[in-house]
Amino acid sequence: MTAVTRAQAMLTARAKDSHDKRQRALTTIQALEAAGTPVTATAVATAAGVSTWLVYADGVREQLEAARRRQADREPGASTVAPPGRGEPVTHASLRTDLVIARDEIRRLRARLRLQLGAEIEGPDRAELIARVATLEASCRQLAAERDARAAETSHAQRRIGELEDDLTAARESLRRVIRQANQ
Repeated sequence: MTAVTRAQAMLTARAKDSHDKRQRALTTIQALEAAGTPVTATAVATAAGVSTWLVYADGVREQLEAARRRQADREPGASTVAPPGRGEPVTHASLRTDLVIARDEIRRLRARLRLQLGAEIEGPDRAELIARVATLEASCRQLAAERDARAAETSHAQRRIGELEDDLTAARESLRRVIRQANQ
């Protein structure tokens, strides 16, 4: 299978998955409306197993809003409120749902803010960090000097080993000569 064929297969699978999700969302809107359950973006997304982003996408959003209008028209005495900037009325149920969503978002943001502020409060101050960096740099310089000293000692020891090996070889050769002369 070539790369182009694989890419085409992946694109086809992605398009089919997207189509299936949209169909599930549209079917869920119809089912919620038929059951008399308030049709909200969150309810549709949860029941269909899709993201709320998809529910607000073109094609699905219009169906959601139409179902909301139909439900509002069927409810006896249901008052509707026009949201700012939109000509379509919204039901109190959808406003309550939006309020619940907003409260959940506020809770989530507060938790993130607490974590962020806690990290800032518990973190070391700048002067302490500068002192620590200076200490680490001094340790680094000291270790580098010790490393260089050990390298010099190693080099000296290697030269000394070479000299001693030469002396040993000369001593062995001298001993062999003496033994030969003694045997003659």
